[in-house]
Amino acid sequence: MAKVVDSVCTYCGVGCDISAEVEENQIIKIFAKEEGVVSRGKLCIKGKYGYEYLYSPQRLRNSYVRRSFLKENPELFEEVKDYLKVFDSDFYTLPFEKAYDIAAKKIKEIIEKNSSFSFAAIGGARTSCESSYLFQKFTREVIGSPHVDNCARVCHSPSLKGMRATIGEGAATNPFDDIYETENIVVIGSNTTEAHPIVANRILEVIKKGVTLNVIDVRKITLSKFAKNHLSIPYESNLMIFNMLAYVILKNGWENREFIEKRTKGFQEYRKSILNDEFANPEILAHIRGYEELPKKIEDLAYLISHKKTLILWGLGVTEHLDGSYAVMALTHLALLTGNIGRKGAGLMPLRGQNNVQGTCDMGCLPYYLPDYKTPEAIGLMTPDIIDAIIKGKIKAIFNMGEDIAHIHPNQNKIHKALKKLEFLIVSEIFPNEITKYAHIIFGVKSAYEKVGVYVNAERRLHLSQPLIKSDLPDDWEIITEIAKRLGADFDYKDSKDIWDEVRSVASDRFSGASYEKLQKEPLRGLQWPVFENDTPILHEKVFRTKDGYGHFRYHKYKLRGMVKELMNKKDPHFYLTTGRIITHYNNAAQTNACESLAKRHKEDILLVSVKDKAYFEGKEKVILVSKYGKSKPLKIKFSKALKRGTLYVTFHHAKSHINYLFGDEADEFVKTARFKSVKVKIE
Repeated sequence: MAKVVDSVCTYCGVGCDISAEVEENQIIKIFAKEEGVVSRGKLCIKGKYGYEYLYSPQRLRNSYVRRSFLKENPELFEEVKDYLKVFDSDFYTLPFEKAYDIAAKKIKEIIEKNSSFSFAAIGGARTSCESSYLFQKFTREVIGSPHVDNCARVCHSPSLKGMRATIGEGAATNPFDDIYETENIVVIGSNTTEAHPIVANRILEVIKKGVTLNVIDVRKITLSKFAKNHLSIPYESNLMIFNMLAYVILKNGWENREFIEKRTKGFQEYRKSILNDEFANPEILAHIRGYEELPKKIEDLAYLISHKKTLILWGLGVTEHLDGSYAVMALTHLALLTGNIGRKGAGLMPLRGQNNVQGTCDMGCLPYYLPDYKTPEAIGLMTPDIIDAIIKGKIKAIFNMGEDIAHIHPNQNKIHKALKKLEFLIVSEIFPNEITKYAHIIFGVKSAYEKVGVYVNAERRLHLSQPLIKSDLPDDWEIITEIAKRLGADFDYKDSKDIWDEVRSVASDRFSGASYEKLQKEPLRGLQWPVFENDTPILHEKVFRTKDGYGHFRYHKYKLRGMVKELMNKKDPHFYLTTGRIITHYNNAAQTNACESLAKRHKEDILLVSVKDKAYFEGKEKVILVSKYGKSKPLKIKFSKALKRGTLYVTFHHAKSHINYLFGDEADEFVKTARFKSVKVKIE
């Protein structure tokens, strides 16, 4: 007889509550209950069918050791030779216990020969908080290395930096349901219907009831059809546009003086800086071909933000730039200027991309933060610096937990060069992918649908996942524990609850009251951190989470460059590329490609080209994109009215496309998040 298990979807940062109908350890279907606080009874296509990978013959169901690695380490080969079975031309399988043995011995050999700083750990956002917490603890306390990072490096690290610098907390201020409480919504750099569809459902619902929607993007998206204002902006102009919105508000005296005087600092200096900044005056856009309508639209939007209760939502189209952190600060300024923060229906909402990237950062899987965002004694290297350190011979070993840096990170030619140079690479994964091609030891692990663990979504909401089916594979934390024990650590964790109880003590400012028992009582609601006796749906209601309790204005001027500079000099900007997601796939598509219902809908990355550039592409069925860092594979072309002249768009899900070979080391100056949303390319 079928049973129903309540759990959480672990694809995008929306983190929907899900329910699975299970019979004889087989999932019959996944659905959402009407009373689910996040899902509200609806799931996207990944939520419904994204479990099919569980039964794929391609799943990694063993531990594996590279044959050439054992040949180069004969003493390790002697230790395990009686346990090896040929898997393919590159790998043997061996029992997990033996793989733990040789992994620990190789790590010990490397750090004794070099130093503990020759080891780094990357990953965590695709697994539970318990495993992420233990991953950073293992790296810092067992190995003695400060070098630990996660995939926030390529997505929302600028949101964390920008928000903490101004309002003291780098997380969403309001729950998703505040969309039902607002009067005005601004969506920036987020193709929400594709990347966060269950949030987009709420937006589409409230538009019908009179809530105004405004979209800022480099192209028209599905939400643009329903927007009162759609602002197509030049590539890399976010900071300039946000400063222009603030300029218009100040010029017209629309700011909320009472809120500013009571709850902020630095306003007068900020006001003076912005009103004297030539790049903050929207009139400079009136003379740029194709963007002449922007000054009027900026004024209209500035009026709405300052006169209506407003929610501002943004995605990677804001953060993945040279000035991503500054752009996020500029967004918080808009909220501070207009009093649109600290109350129901008004606030800031970064739409995070991966299932547990918020939780992984909360757990201290960052080189400059411990759990609860405390400062470590030693600041480690960020992922781009780790790659440089490998090439320089300073880092010899990497433990990679569920992050395909050989696909989803920028400058892939450089990364592949570094990976080839590594002395030792451990990878914990669910499927073979680009990073496993370089691994010396691979651990096949449980997926989120096979284990217990806490996940934190983009609105700070904790859900306790429950196993939908049973699996004999280890969880990520079990692998970490076993290797740690062999290195002499006292990691005596019997289950994930033991780890979570430690998290509640170590990260008490956010999680002290979030016991498994409480979370089990609220499977369809979860709890929003900080959780003490009760949880906290809205942040900053009375004071900001800064040291002095005030919100801070910290102005930064836009620096003229790239496409905007070319447009101002009356040049045709051929060609600038941006990237994004499609609803069918998740991240590197390793899981979703193994789901037949999903894979058949999107088999390759297709290049979208403006119809205004049709003559240039006449007679070309496929093109290769070339940047100064690398080139793509041949891409099919599709013409689109959504793009301005000289601009291109492509998804990045399929490794075979080599999209991330086009991007280099250019990145946010604070947190080194790559400039994925704009690169100048030539057509070959």
